[in-house]
Amino acid sequence: MVNPSFAIQLKDLSKQYADKHVLEQVSIDIQKGECLLLVGHNGAGKTTLMKLMLGLTRPSSGSVKIMGLDPTDKQSVQQRTRIGFLPEIVTFQQALSGREVLYFYAKLNRSNLKQCDDLIGRVGLEAAADQRVQTYSKGMRQRLGLAQALLGDPELLLLDEPTTGLDPTLRHKFYDIISDMQQQGTTSVICSHALNAFESRVDKVAIMNRGRLVAYGSLSDLSEQVEFAVNMHIKVLPGQASELAEGMSRGLAQGLGRDIKIGHVNAQSIDLKCQSSDKMAIVRHLSGQADRVLDVDIRSASLDDIYQYYMQASDEARL
Repeated sequence: MVNPSFAIQLKDLSKQYADKHVLEQVSIDIQKGECLLLVGHNGAGKTTLMKLMLGLTRPSSGSVKIMGLDPTDKQSVQQRTRIGFLPEIVTFQQALSGREVLYFYAKLNRSNLKQCDDLIGRVGLEAAADQRVQTYSKGMRQRLGLAQALLGDPELLLLDEPTTGLDPTLRHKFYDIISDMQQQGTTSVICSHALNAFESRVDKVAIMNRGRLVAYGSLSDLSEQVEFAVNMHIKVLPGQASELAEGMSRGLAQGLGRDIKIGHVNAQSIDLKCQSSDKMAIVRHLSGQADRVLDVDIRSASLDDIYQYYMQASDEARL
């Protein structure tokens, strides 16, 4: 059943080439305006998922609905202008200038040609817009590819390794562009190996391993499901660390936390680990010690931590 609030609905999706299973029983629902990060090792099935969403190939079983339609049906042809796609390997006609490339795709997409000049500025290619693509660096071709994907203000963006070849300044510009598009209601699916770069910028994460979806949800949901430890580094006034640590140890019996593990303690700092569900209780306790506590650095599980956990659990389950 098609839900109008979802931009993408993948149900029990499988893809097989001869005797090779590329995807097995993958189900994902992505609401309109959400940003999904698709991660996994090379060969995990990420690119195949993108091809299925674009209608470039058909599933062996299961169903794909993009904005309510099967992308391989004739009736969905018109909606393809509402989808922007940036492939992992960007290639354009080498003899054309960057501006000519965008004009060509704008005509194919029936987009306003005036938008091409705006996009050239948006991705930082003004100085090279009239140079031939054959003179472009990898990063410049990547920026041109992003501009091409943004033609027509698409409702859905599919981006495969979009920050490859971009320097830190241009990567942040890319993040800003995606954020602006999302605020306008654009749905994004980003396939990338740059896990930690995206962890604060996406709504949900889908982790693929050998064609299977092994984890799917928000970072907080995925972290809470396995109760990753939270690490805290507490800086205190000189000579106060031992007394504060002892007080926290006594507080365990008073409901401060179920499983607080106090580690290294020196004259001016305390390291401890706790469960994410106990984090706020400890923060509230420390706020009552403001005359002694100078700073608290909290490190929750990163996307890389979550990825490694689910990949290992998936591999162990196969044994």
